[in-house]
Amino acid sequence: MSDHLDVDARWLEVALEQARTGADEGGVPIGAALVADGQLLGAGRNRRVQHASPIHHGETDALAAAGRQPASVYARATMYTTLSPCAMCSGAMLLYGIRRVVVGENRTFVGEEELLRSRGVEVVVLDDPECRKLMDTFAARHPQLWHEDIGEV
Repeated sequence: MSDHLDVDARWLEVALEQARTGADEGGVPIGAALVADGQLLGAGRNRRVQHASPIHHGETDALAAAGRQPASVYARATMYTTLSPCAMCSGAMLLYGIRRVVVGENRTFVGEEELLRSRGVEVVVLDDPECRKLMDTFAARHPQLWHEDIGEV
């Protein structure tokens, strides 16, 4: 495994920890971590169920946990997320100029990866088996909640 993949695996594990915590809380098991210059700025998880909120996705929660950052920090940052980012989360990353996104898996759900790429964002998909297992298990056990989360009927 290359050094870059080792670093990505390390930070994806932080996002996975968040996803596991979210599952333990009865929420959707999606986690995220925002990292710049080798430092964790903020980690978060999907808290739509826990907060009865339509906007508390993993990536937006990680951005909130990171607090206000200068544009120069966002430009050097990588967002690690256990699942392909939806339109809302992709839009937030574009708004703040995040230039790199590492996705744990995109078999369960393919978000706005092409939009991100079209705007110059590097999108790396790791196809992580644990990320897939978390989402597959959740979707099978809670199909209505899963479809609500991704905006499907």
